[in-house]
Amino acid sequence: MNIQIFGTTKCFDTKKAQRFFKERGIRFQMIDLKEKEMSRGEFENVSRALGGWQALVNPNAKDKQTLALLDALVDWQKEDKLFENQQLFRTPIVRNGRQATVGYQPDVWKNWE
Repeated sequence: MNIQIFGTTKCFDTKKAQRFFKERGIRFQMIDLKEKEMSRGEFENVSRALGGWQALVNPNAKDKQTLALLDALVDWQKEDKLFENQQLFRTPIVRNGRQATVGYQPDVWKNWE
């Protein structure tokens, strides 16, 4: 397994995801989205694995203005605006090769090989 966890150090669910993999002895790479943003390729791969970029949007994000702007844009602009404003991501985003989840999903992770 090649696990990557995208999140922030203050996110409770990100901490739970890290603990899940540590307890099982599974190595992972933690990427703090406040320090290093997701690359365009990573963003596209994760979006594809989730069935679309819409799954990445956190409706409870603190940046209400940008969230409202995202809603107001036409569809073809929304994906780029979300990529530019990664503080709107729901975390943790856990990636294992071509598979990905968003949020705390231990039931899905147990089935990964």
